[in-house]
This record gives sequence, C-alpha cells and structure tokens, in this order.
Amino acid sequence: MKYFEDIEVGARAAFGAYHVTRDEVIDFASKFDPQPFHLSDEAAATTHFGRLSASGWHTCAMTMAMLVENMKTDRAASLGSPGMDELKWLKPVYPGDTLRCETEVLEKRRSASRPEMGLFKSRMTVFNQHDVAVMTMVSNGLIATRPA
Repeated sequence: MKYFEDIEVGARAAFGAYHVTRDEVIDFASKFDPQPFHLSDEAAATTHFGRLSASGWHTCAMTMAMLVENMKTDRAASLGSPGMDELKWLKPVYPGDTLRCETEVLEKRRSASRPEMGLFKSRMTVFNQHDVAVMTMVSNGLIATRPA
C-alpha cells in the first residue's frame, strides 16, 4: 500500500491508455454537455473544432478513469480530493484519439488537524496519441498516513 510517507516531491509517473470513441463522446455530451459541436458532425464542422469533439468535462472524466485505475495498480491509500487549483483544456479531443497521463508531485504536507492524513499537490498532463498535450490540471489529493 502506498501512503503519505511514500510520496516524494518531484516524483513523476506515466500511465493510462484510454481510447476515445464517437459513441461515448455523443453519449457523454447528450447527458452532461449538450452543445452542438459535441453532438453533431455537421454542427462541429462549422466551428473552430472542425469536427466532432469531446467535451472538456468528458476529458476530465476519462482522465479520472485512468487515474483511479492507476491508483488500484499503485495500491494508493487515497482518501479523495478537496479539489483542483487549475484546469486547462489545451487542444480538442476527438473520437479515435487515445489519451495517456503524466503526473508530477509538486508538494506535500501532513494535515495539522487530521494526523491520519496528508495532502499532496500534483500536476497532471494528458496527452493524445501524437504526444500533444490536450489538458493540464493541478490537483490536490488526500492520502492516509502509514498506520502506527
């Protein structure tokens, strides 16, 4: 199990492979971001996207799926997250893309009020199959400290 004490500032990791499908892009957009350029090839063709593109929020959800899968492999003692400090969508994500993640731990600190947990801040960059960064975020994670 990976605990707060095991996290090193500056540590980097690469993980994930998420194939983006047309059906999933349309399904997510239909439910959560029903803008025309996420739902229709014809509507998207008239925008700067040029073709059907995934919602940025869908990109976040796909990233979260890769992150949680990695945490299972890593066996991290995750306790959730109090939020993000930054989120940027840099390039469109299209059906047919395959996404992957790279992360770097920026800082960490033990909780003053909850000694059983610590907080760490990391920068996540999501890339497509051409190694083009499509999204970045700086997030805060809560993680258990090693049991006594």
